[in-house]
Amino acid sequence: MSATTWESLGIDVPPGAIGPEVAAVCSKCSADRKKRNVKCMSVNVEIGAAVCHHCGWSCGLNGSQESLPPAWRRPKYKQPREVAKSPLPAWAMGWLATRRIPDALAVEAGVTVDSVYMPQLEDFSPALVFPYVRDGVTVNHKYRAKGKKFRMDTGAERIFYNLDSINESQVIICEGEVDCLSLKVAGFDSCVSVPDGAPAVNAKDYSSKFEFLEADEGRLAGVKQFVLAVDNDEPGKLLEEELARRLGRERCLQVAWPEGCKDANDVLVLHGIERLREVIDGAIEYPIEGIITVDSQMDAIKALYKNGLDRGASTGWASVDEYFTVRPGELTVIIGTPSSGKSNWVDALTMNLANLHGWTFGMFSPENQPVYDHMARMVEKFTELPFREGRTQRMDETELEVGASWVREHFFWLLPKNEESWNIAWILEQAKLMVRRKGIRGLIIDPWNELESERGGDRTETEYVSRTLRTVRQFAREYCVHVFLVVHPTKMYRDKNGKYPIPNLYDASGSANFRNKADNGICIWRDFDNLDNSNVDIIVQKIRFRQVGRLGKVSLEYQPATATYKEVARLPRFYPGGAAYNPGAVDDD
Repeated sequence: MSATTWESLGIDVPPGAIGPEVAAVCSKCSADRKKRNVKCMSVNVEIGAAVCHHCGWSCGLNGSQESLPPAWRRPKYKQPREVAKSPLPAWAMGWLATRRIPDALAVEAGVTVDSVYMPQLEDFSPALVFPYVRDGVTVNHKYRAKGKKFRMDTGAERIFYNLDSINESQVIICEGEVDCLSLKVAGFDSCVSVPDGAPAVNAKDYSSKFEFLEADEGRLAGVKQFVLAVDNDEPGKLLEEELARRLGRERCLQVAWPEGCKDANDVLVLHGIERLREVIDGAIEYPIEGIITVDSQMDAIKALYKNGLDRGASTGWASVDEYFTVRPGELTVIIGTPSSGKSNWVDALTMNLANLHGWTFGMFSPENQPVYDHMARMVEKFTELPFREGRTQRMDETELEVGASWVREHFFWLLPKNEESWNIAWILEQAKLMVRRKGIRGLIIDPWNELESERGGDRTETEYVSRTLRTVRQFAREYCVHVFLVVHPTKMYRDKNGKYPIPNLYDASGSANFRNKADNGICIWRDFDNLDNSNVDIIVQKIRFRQVGRLGKVSLEYQPATATYKEVARLPRFYPGGAAYNPGAVDDD
């Protein structure tokens, strides 16, 4: 559907909105829902297109909805198989009784039984059936057979269990349908369960397990408080952290289960209804900004005692790992002379992090335009085959499709058409959105000098850079995102031998605060007086936390055909840069 104005489509877009994306109430479905004022529609005022994340309706000005952004295109899900309601047999009622779930409550929640094929058993088996319902329509089922065997309908949409119970004041999130029913037994109706449980502790790529958050983003946006009542085990802790990171810690409470209890149903079975109510009512806030207690950090302290310091994720190059690893929640500043390969090395590093650890990234890289060319270069790095014709065999179309599909899952580009929006405030707002929707672990800002300054006339550039970098670092810590910031040096002058010096962070154009505020600082250096040498030096000039790395230098061999890097056989050696670069030194500023 197309029109000439948003008003004619019944969509309220504030005059002068620059977005590019603004939230609005859907004129198709909101009037018929209980939460009529939830802004479930995204409107891109730059391209003139809109989509509702609740009902999927898309529209636009002058037909522009035909080119909706890929991120807005709602996947096509299969309709689940029909499951006829039938009385609960004795075995089902007996099992529910052991979990202290009344038959009447289970039936009211739509629980039934069916014979269903279970892949784990390679056979049909009787199973309890839990319907997953949105606005009264069943979109999926969870089947539970004996022996804790589970499955859901193939190709059907994953959403919260008990989604229609959500109210705006408080929602309890647990990790199983029986836990959800246990909370209902205790009188908590606004409770939901994640569809697939917690991700495995060693899982490197679990972004897809949280797509249910994006599917009902509009409904969740209006919730004032979430109580995270997930399982008390390592996967549950991982789930709790990711939910808090995506939903916003300021809206979340933590539940502490009694000794010997892993979840809500354990408490109900072992201690009864009143104790379960006490536990949920006693949920505590996530640490308040600026006020942190030992109690709130005790789990982290015990983990530190048991496992030691957390070093960070491998870069994918063992030689680089000796000096630098990548830890979420930190700010790394990258510097180098023009054409030294700063941007390309950062791209290669993010490719390794995505490939090895399943990280996803937001990319603000306005110098790498057109964007499709940058995307093609990332495909090139993934396939390790040239994109273009040349002396080396290029990738074929199948390899292109495979590479593009992989890049699509791990990298998301930020680039508003209006250059006045190229500022830190806009980038961080979009990055927060990408944390909620895509679970990004990394953010690339490349380069700093392309950003619009918002310092005004009452602040010096040094003051502006200091405050802005502090804001970036706060974002990194709050959302557990590693931010890579690429900066250019000031004009460099040749030394008495006619060579340009190796720049350090104090040489960054604009302010010495690029060194002071960074957690890590890296210089990318190439000797342009010896172009026969394809080596690129990675010089680690600042490490704030010793467990992350140490100061020093390592060389990688540049592969021009695919713009990638490989290890160079070498003995360990350090960068002879004086006291400021002593290997193993700790930078405490």
